[in-house]
Amino acid sequence: MEIPVYTLDAFTNLPFKGNPAAICPLMHELREDLYQRIAAEMNLSETAFITRIDPSDNFTTGSRFRLRWFTPTTEVNLCGHATLATAAVLFKHKKNVNPKLVFETRSGDLAVTEKGEGYVMDFPLNPPTQEDAEEFRDLIKAAVGNHPIQDVYFSANTKKLMVRLADSCDRSVLTSLKVDPVALKSSETSGKVKGLIITMKGSPDDQPGYDFYSRFFSPWNGIPEDPVTGSAHTVLGSYWSKKLGKTKMLAYQCSSRGGELELEVRDDGRINISGQSVTVLQGTITL
Repeated sequence: MEIPVYTLDAFTNLPFKGNPAAICPLMHELREDLYQRIAAEMNLSETAFITRIDPSDNFTTGSRFRLRWFTPTTEVNLCGHATLATAAVLFKHKKNVNPKLVFETRSGDLAVTEKGEGYVMDFPLNPPTQEDAEEFRDLIKAAVGNHPIQDVYFSANTKKLMVRLADSCDRSVLTSLKVDPVALKSSETSGKVKGLIITMKGSPDDQPGYDFYSRFFSPWNGIPEDPVTGSAHTVLGSYWSKKLGKTKMLAYQCSSRGGELELEVRDDGRINISGQSVTVLQGTITL
């Protein structure tokens, strides 16, 4: 059996930046165990599998597809960068003729449209609730050490904990944090938290004017640090929109690879997440 595979770097227009995802357009469903085994073999933060819903469609004419995402260790409910990369494969490589693509996923229908050089994803918004830092003391200590924090929020829907560094911290504090994934995992074993967002206020007066910065860690899902995380911005977008009093924001995730996301919080409880992508590999998986 031969399965086409593409590797794209998402939320960037430069190779080797942003977040890499492997995308496999499938003509037929695979044996269930193969999805996870292929994702482990690709060993990227996410491998996505696209299948047709209507057998009479193909990847050029169809407008609705089924989409699943796997880390090297588990299937996940929502993934932004691999959705962006999937749309890019269909629009760019499969020359899809539709103005909008809809993916049926574990998080419901997700629509993606082309916009200029990039793509706009219509995602659910996941507003977090404020928490007592004391409840997550060990996890926060493992993540940020003795640096001052000013907010702790939790998104039960996504199982993401968000820790905001104090405004007195410079951006270099966030970029230079050495977060030990083993220490994170051992400090939170209840199963409540599956991802940790560390964020701080941006510098909108400096070009290009980022409203906020973040990093994201998910060793509980087999991802020590994720380079650029669309799903985390369904939480961050909600939080920072309220704090900054604005609906349109430019965000930068400052992992070592780095990536940029345009956000628009809508009044219907959803968020538009926009970004670019670049293809770095095309090949065939042979089984």
